[in-house]
Amino acid sequence: MTDFKELFIGGEMVAPDGQGRIEVISPVTEEVYGSVPDASTADIDRAVSAARNAFDNGPWPRMTPDERADAISRLSASLQARAMEIADVITNENGSVKSFSIMGQVFASTMVLDTYAGIARTYEFENRRAGALGGDVRVRRAPVGVAAGIIPWNVPLYITAMKLGPALASGSTIVLKPAPETPLDAYLFADAVMEAGIPEGVINVVAAGREVSEYLVAHPQVDKVSFTGSTAVGRRVASICGDQIKRCTLELGGKSAAIILDDVVLDDALLDQLLMAGLMNNGQVCGAQSRILVPRARYSEIVEAIGDGMSKMIVGDPNEDSSQLGPLVAERQRTRVLGYIEAGKSEGARVVVGGGRPDDLDKGWYVSPTLFADANNQMKIAREEIFGPVLTAIPYDTEAEAVAIANDSDYGLCGSVWTSDIEHGGQIAAQVRTGVVAINSATILDFNAPFGGFKNSGLGRELGPEGLDAYTELQSIILPASG
Repeated sequence: MTDFKELFIGGEMVAPDGQGRIEVISPVTEEVYGSVPDASTADIDRAVSAARNAFDNGPWPRMTPDERADAISRLSASLQARAMEIADVITNENGSVKSFSIMGQVFASTMVLDTYAGIARTYEFENRRAGALGGDVRVRRAPVGVAAGIIPWNVPLYITAMKLGPALASGSTIVLKPAPETPLDAYLFADAVMEAGIPEGVINVVAAGREVSEYLVAHPQVDKVSFTGSTAVGRRVASICGDQIKRCTLELGGKSAAIILDDVVLDDALLDQLLMAGLMNNGQVCGAQSRILVPRARYSEIVEAIGDGMSKMIVGDPNEDSSQLGPLVAERQRTRVLGYIEAGKSEGARVVVGGGRPDDLDKGWYVSPTLFADANNQMKIAREEIFGPVLTAIPYDTEAEAVAIANDSDYGLCGSVWTSDIEHGGQIAAQVRTGVVAINSATILDFNAPFGGFKNSGLGRELGPEGLDAYTELQSIILPASG
């Protein structure tokens, strides 16, 4: 068991203000895996004050972009050196299988940081242009100031990197608030921050529950909030930021559709990609392709192939190399997912595979990978984000109908098209109203491209130069006209 007694504030580990604790229950053993201090509002005040002082008086915003890029690279290297240890902790915090914890949780995080180190070196922080009134104008991208990063439990280190990379590149400082389910890896991250020599106060880490998290969002010395999580909580964050005219980025839920075109050749490699698109990280991914749109003429064939592939997936201890799916993050999450499975049955959808808990696992919050067929887009399992290993196959007759079904959603985060004709697949993809559309791939983002959603899937974008834009304020300096 891993117990931490302090909080990371102002570049060092400090005693918390109160005595509250957050216990982390392993979804594998259902036992306490570790604990950390439960930050109070006084702790938030200290963390924000440290970030404010580092921004207002410290060297970080005044460094050159290359100097900040060098520091980001050092942080990435420090995390890489701890990769296996961090991956092991995340696996036992949230149930991610070992292979995903290594690649999707840790190395993807360092790749994001490396990407932002590169972007910082080439980003146009300032340009000079001819003004309309006779003089030149200098247009600057100034750092936004003190940011708050609210981190979810499904990919904690990776989403930390998505918020941290552009914040650091901009010259901003940040207070990171890990989810109560997954605060332990943040302490290994804090060790890496200290080793990398990031100036004190630039990065602060305080784990806390909902009420204290809201206090951070509403803190008057926080200039920007970046939140990843549910749409319901995102609405609350947006309302607080709107009331204060505070900048915010929201990356929220999804109900993404995988459009399988009639010409697809669903060989083993492509089938593996399709299953990964829907089931990676045990289905606990905001961009999961959980609606599978299948041409009616090939419906039985393709549903059978998907079901056969899912039935062969190995569900088990995520610490084992052979496991492809692990447990869900918490007992409440398993209860929620099983409730959706029962809703699908009651609405008349047919269970092809799965439909409950694995028979051979008597401990751990597991759910069998479940495929529904004979479903329609008005069913609850097709409308709401389940956040578990549940896929719903919906038939369509024409490509226009497939696009209409894909777009008939309150969400608009991701999507995919599966086809033998890549150019035509791109034409279909352009009709899908989502922030990202992949073709023949489980990849739902690229570190050099903007990531975010339409509709209820959020506001703003992360990743790419556009993600750095979100941590800057435009400032025009008008120079006098000559003569």
